[in-house]
Amino acid sequence: MPLSAGTHPTACLALADGTVFYGRGFGATGSTEAELCFNTAMTGYQEIMTDPSYAGQIVTFTFPHIGNTGVNPEDDETMDPVAAGMVVKWDPTQPSNWRSAEPLSDWLAKRGRIAIGGIDTRRLTRAIRQQGAPHVALEHNPDGNFDLAALVARARAFNGLEGLDLAKSVTCAQSYRWDEMRWAWPDGYTRLTEPKHKVVAIDYGAKRNILRCLASTGCDVTVMPATATAEDILALNPDGIFLSNGPGDPAATGAYAVPMLREVLDKTELPIFGICLGHQILSLALGAKTVKMNHGHHGANHPVRDNETGKVEITSMNHGFTVDSQTLPKDVIETHVSLFDGSNCGIRMAERPVFSVQYHPEASPGPQDSYYLFERFSAAMAK
Repeated sequence: MPLSAGTHPTACLALADGTVFYGRGFGATGSTEAELCFNTAMTGYQEIMTDPSYAGQIVTFTFPHIGNTGVNPEDDETMDPVAAGMVVKWDPTQPSNWRSAEPLSDWLAKRGRIAIGGIDTRRLTRAIRQQGAPHVALEHNPDGNFDLAALVARARAFNGLEGLDLAKSVTCAQSYRWDEMRWAWPDGYTRLTEPKHKVVAIDYGAKRNILRCLASTGCDVTVMPATATAEDILALNPDGIFLSNGPGDPAATGAYAVPMLREVLDKTELPIFGICLGHQILSLALGAKTVKMNHGHHGANHPVRDNETGKVEITSMNHGFTVDSQTLPKDVIETHVSLFDGSNCGIRMAERPVFSVQYHPEASPGPQDSYYLFERFSAAMAK
């Protein structure tokens, strides 16, 4: 709930334009600077906070009941939270869920992530939509003493995400195998025992549930760092190549990822499947361009139209950059578009089994309308 009269604020969110929001801090103490975005998902706050695509960002949750189900180790998308912080309307209550292992506040504190509650998130979301994703500074200080001028100056000094390659900061340090499949009642996560295809997944900030979806469609997955070369990848003799999600400016990551992918495309006819940043990297490699969006797409209820079937899918999204569809070459077909703003959401090569989507078909959190894309990738390898 919002701060009541006379309540002592213990956290402060300062925007680069000088706007200041006071609230109650929870999680870790200290301060951080980042880009501020908002996410409209009603579930999955733990998956969102541990999604590597949120590196360099603080997430405003538009849904007020954040923290009510606690957190548990099974829902982490990577080892630790990657988002720089969180902004919520109501303070987290004590968790009420049979899967909860600990409260959200304790989990954030142990992992060094700052959060602020008691914020008018509707007002903040309107500001983000109208002005674009702002640069902000967030501080949690139990004493309530804030140097506002210094916080605003730190927000203004933040360089933003344009031109920033963040994939190298979240990718794996060395390659590893993955065989864990999707969670299913009553056994939870199980292991792939009879693989059908050998897949190399390039980790630009891969979510675990994407790797689980690959394993669930029969893929024996080897995950490789973002800086892997074409020679490294092809030495494993894969049946297909997967390009993962990730944070930052795709053009910056593309400085090394695009030449690698072009070499792979030149040397092989392998099926290739990309998601999110992987979609943008593939588009760049095929000759398109990417641009920074005003406030991006972040949520689990985004309608996307499949141009080839007319079907509308409700999807999960998290991206602040987009592929400029006007720059796609003639041999690349735009397969999916957002029904919110008409932005590009998918492509495929006309004559080869190479395709990608901007949204998240692994749906973590979110609907599962688009899981068929993993099956399409598996079918392409089977051919």
